[in-house]
Amino acid sequence: MGIVEVAPVRWAGLAEPLTLLEGFLRDGEPVPDGFAAALRAAVERGEIEVLAAREEGRVVGVVVLAYRLSVSAAGPFASIDDLYVEPGARRRGVGRALLEAVGERCTSRGVSYVEAQVEDEEAVDFYGAVGYEEVPGVRVYSRSHVIFGPEA
Repeated sequence: MGIVEVAPVRWAGLAEPLTLLEGFLRDGEPVPDGFAAALRAAVERGEIEVLAAREEGRVVGVVVLAYRLSVSAAGPFASIDDLYVEPGARRRGVGRALLEAVGERCTSRGVSYVEAQVEDEEAVDFYGAVGYEEVPGVRVYSRSHVIFGPEA
């Protein structure tokens, strides 16, 4: 294993981390151009931050942080929207390095609370091992809405 370096990705460098996420989250299907442009704009505005973990210059992990204000916390809040580490780079400190970088970035922005929604036991164990705690009584609800594109 090489040395893992984690750094924020600016809008011009989003292609490689985005490709890694598309491979995992979208079965390799690229996001639509309009979404990619909106993501780049959100990164430029500082609403979203993409951190890439590199080994020997190659992206092996990525985390996407979304920043916003929280009325209940009366301050800034962050959520880990996506976190992915290539299977071959797992259990080698890449995920831990990404979450340490998340902590550093949030601290520098005055964010004291970070949350992540997890779907499987491996993720529960991972987040627990690095100090994240389950929030008692919190349930996540979602609803999908049909959105018609410009051609509709």
